[in-house]
Amino acid sequence: MNTKSNEEVFSLLGHKPSLFVLFFTEMWERFSYYGMRALLVLFLTTSLTDGGWAWSNEDALSLYGIYTGLVYLTPIIGGVIADKLLGYQKAVALGALIMTLGHASMALETPMFLYIGLGCLIIGNGLFKPNVTSIVSGLYDKHQEKKDGAFTIFYMGVNAGAFLGIMLCGYIGENFSWSLGFGLAGVFMLLGMLQFWFGRTIFEGIGLSPKEDTHQKDLEAEEKKPHDANVEVKETHVPAKVQADRYIVVGVLAFFTIFFWAAFEQAGGSMTIFAKNYTNRLLEGDAATTFKIVDAIITLVPLVVITIVIYKLFVQTFKKITLSNIILGFSFLIIWGIVLWKVTREFSADSTEVPASWFGILNSLFIITLAPLISKIWESKYNPSAAVKFGVGLILLGGGFAFLAFGANSIPQGAETAAVSMVWLILAYLLHTLGELFLSPVGLSYVSKLVPAKLIGLMFGIWYLAIFIGNTAAGQLGGLIDKITAEYSLTTFFLIFTIVPAVAGFLLILVNPLLKKLMHGVR
Repeated sequence: MNTKSNEEVFSLLGHKPSLFVLFFTEMWERFSYYGMRALLVLFLTTSLTDGGWAWSNEDALSLYGIYTGLVYLTPIIGGVIADKLLGYQKAVALGALIMTLGHASMALETPMFLYIGLGCLIIGNGLFKPNVTSIVSGLYDKHQEKKDGAFTIFYMGVNAGAFLGIMLCGYIGENFSWSLGFGLAGVFMLLGMLQFWFGRTIFEGIGLSPKEDTHQKDLEAEEKKPHDANVEVKETHVPAKVQADRYIVVGVLAFFTIFFWAAFEQAGGSMTIFAKNYTNRLLEGDAATTFKIVDAIITLVPLVVITIVIYKLFVQTFKKITLSNIILGFSFLIIWGIVLWKVTREFSADSTEVPASWFGILNSLFIITLAPLISKIWESKYNPSAAVKFGVGLILLGGGFAFLAFGANSIPQGAETAAVSMVWLILAYLLHTLGELFLSPVGLSYVSKLVPAKLIGLMFGIWYLAIFIGNTAAGQLGGLIDKITAEYSLTTFFLIFTIVPAVAGFLLILVNPLLKKLMHGVR
């Protein structure tokens, strides 16, 4: 009987249909975030004659680092507001609305509205980010064995949104109008908010305000009962010493996460500048034709896959959340229209210049392709411990920068432009993606396993504090690209991001036995 019940609960690709409502909610939020992020540095550093603001690389990357850092700092406050006052569902909806206003503000392209827009995005993200994750966690609190896989699939939603946002907002922003690129991000943020709000009835009561949330009360009552699965103690309460040890593990993993994001977030900063100024992006003849075919395939195939998932979600939930599904379907009709127009337009041109923002979609594409495989590994007997996952992720990240360092070796000291092969960026993004899959989605899963349910929103916020530090550092370090290139070389700049993450990864693997002991049976 339990087996039948589980089959009914996990009826969509082995998971709950409600997970996929959150998948698409997160997808639209990441569409808006990464779509805008793909344009920000390019817009600020582009010459006045080409519609940009002609900022220096250092100033643009400094603002980029402050912005991308603060969007991970405000979730600490957003988590507390949701835990104590609004509940996760209302916090997510309010955050999405504020972010919609932020994107609309940025589309006006004036200094005042740029800063107002960034401020709205920072505040809105603080309400949205930790709390949509907390709802996912709540859906699987009684199915811990499926949590790693659920978070990895949820992470595919993150990257599906990033893929579409970078591709479409970047293409429109670089080729037509920065305002249209920024504005498109806001349109889909609004649609994502509506899709979430009208689909919230299938969240099993998870994420309501504290007065209404019976799920949270049930969990707290459950924590007071004795447990025996994978737990070393049999008392009615989890001993304070055990919980203190688990907090130490969260702290250690969060510390090493800083090194990861300080390097990984070069994607929207120094790696974008490398793509813009140092990479051969002008293609003609057979090379242009080949790129157009490949670009069309990697654009259309993921979109077809996502559309199939939408169809399956409709089959499962259309009668329960009709309006939410209609909004979701309408959103994808718009996406399909823009994508088909883009592909047709590109094939009609004789040559092509690959947009600098295009390389950003590689990370999302590789995640959409590789995440299902990694998810299956986490659910198998080969699932490694947390520290090993994090350590391997850091080493892979450093390996990606090693490709960039090697590719930049032919660029003379102090050069401001060059035309090296695109292959180095492609290989770098491949290794960075593998590193991300080993670290980022499972990091959220481990936090949810290692802390009490009543503190989950706050602890997700603290986890994002580590990401804030890493992102802020990324902007400051990335801003040194011109100085280091002038005094040493571009290869030296990328070697910094090769060595530091790799060393951090090996150190984390070395302390793995201690961390496993401190986790007290949590896998």
